[in-house]
Amino acid sequence: MLSEYDRRSSELEAVRVRNESALRDEIAALEARLKAARDIDLRRIVDPGLLGAVQEALLLPDASWNRPYRPSLWERIRALVARLAAFFRRLFGRSRGAPKPRAERSLTFATLAGEGRTLDASLIGHAIAALDPKEQGELRERVSDSIRRSEHELKKDAEAKRREAESQRRRLDAERDEARRRAEQDVDRRVREAEERRVTQELSERGLVAERNGELTVTYALVERFARLVLEDEARRLPGDVRRSLKGSGATGIYEKARLRQADEVAHLDIPSSVLEAHLQGSRHIDESSSFVYREILSERVHVVLALDTSGSMEESGKLTAAKKALLALYTAIRRRYPDATIDVLAFDNDVHVLDLLELWETPPGSFTNTGEAIHLAHLLLRPSRANRKEFFLITDGLPESYTDADGRVRSGNLDAALENAVARAQELRTIGPLRFSMILLRSEHPEYERAARLLTRTLQGELVITDPGRLGFELLVRWAGGAELSRAPAPAGEPTPEATVPEPGRRGRRRRADRRMGG
Repeated sequence: MLSEYDRRSSELEAVRVRNESALRDEIAALEARLKAARDIDLRRIVDPGLLGAVQEALLLPDASWNRPYRPSLWERIRALVARLAAFFRRLFGRSRGAPKPRAERSLTFATLAGEGRTLDASLIGHAIAALDPKEQGELRERVSDSIRRSEHELKKDAEAKRREAESQRRRLDAERDEARRRAEQDVDRRVREAEERRVTQELSERGLVAERNGELTVTYALVERFARLVLEDEARRLPGDVRRSLKGSGATGIYEKARLRQADEVAHLDIPSSVLEAHLQGSRHIDESSSFVYREILSERVHVVLALDTSGSMEESGKLTAAKKALLALYTAIRRRYPDATIDVLAFDNDVHVLDLLELWETPPGSFTNTGEAIHLAHLLLRPSRANRKEFFLITDGLPESYTDADGRVRSGNLDAALENAVARAQELRTIGPLRFSMILLRSEHPEYERAARLLTRTLQGELVITDPGRLGFELLVRWAGGAELSRAPAPAGEPTPEATVPEPGRRGRRRRADRRMGG
């Protein structure tokens, strides 16, 4: 495509060179003709171009030789005197004969021009011979003026052609630049598409994306990895003792073989079992789906409920996205410290839903805030739990705005009734122990929001934190680490060291059943 523009540009340049060369030749000929016109020998004209200019000048209607003869005033007086003298001579018989008439031209050029006739060389010579010296001088001037006008028109036409050629060149350059830009964009697009296909293939092979209804969607594994990155980013702002608390401390010396869940468990990888599982899956490489590790067994059982307000107001100022990222970080911190912990994630607006991490990240904002129903569902989840550590984190940005009546219908618009319902549900939840409750209220300009949050917090004997969306992850991790008292099962007397208790390759280790949700 660009070669076609180069060809057209070369053709334009060749035309421009030819036109300028022809223009120079014509102007040089006109200059020579103009110089010859100043010293023209009207009795002998050799140049055909000059002959045409002479013919054009002779046929000009406004030339003096083409105008009717009109005597001057003095000539009229003389003629009158002559006629009077002749009259008196005739009267007295002394006549000298008739006066000689004035010689008139035998050819009227204006008449010939009006009839569309042309003059040949002999007729031009006859016409020039009929001119007096003054008229011949006028003829030379008119021929020179005609040549100068022709030269001016020629230069004007040449300038118009030059401008048109320059305009064509500019348009051609613009088309070439546009073609080059489109070609570069096309190359960039193909490179991006190839890179996207490569990345998509790699992510698909690792199970991080999946195709659904002809479109790529994220998977739980990708959200889980993103949660680990969010936790690492939030952990940089935490004090050193809090970061160490999130990582845990000494080992129990009791291990079980299980699937890989966290990246930091790779140090305890069971290579033979992982290689065998990879071969059984038809893969030559070990990945997360085929990896087995020896995981330390902890004695403490943990159940955590994370409730997120997804009402319409949470969409403002990026609050919902910040809250989702904070919950992902907290979820990962809990799972890293307690791999067997039970973690329930709730999203509530008018209705309450139990979600996994992927559903949490994709959940859209809803309508009103049914805080009482979220507390009620947390009560239903924690009441049958056999965990010895139960925690409930609730993130919201405002008042309870709706509630669920005894018939299961959602009512909204009565703020007092919604708050009374939330307090009643909180009193039910308080009967479960031991329970640690933390309410995170996103800062607002309305003081009644804080009063309602303090009432619910006092009812549940918990802790209220008022913060901004940017510090939400920090506050959650600090509250979680502050209550993370880890009790480990002591090793029995004479128990071998961890190295001695590692099962032999190929032998399935003891698997502990756990009461957990969301893939924990």
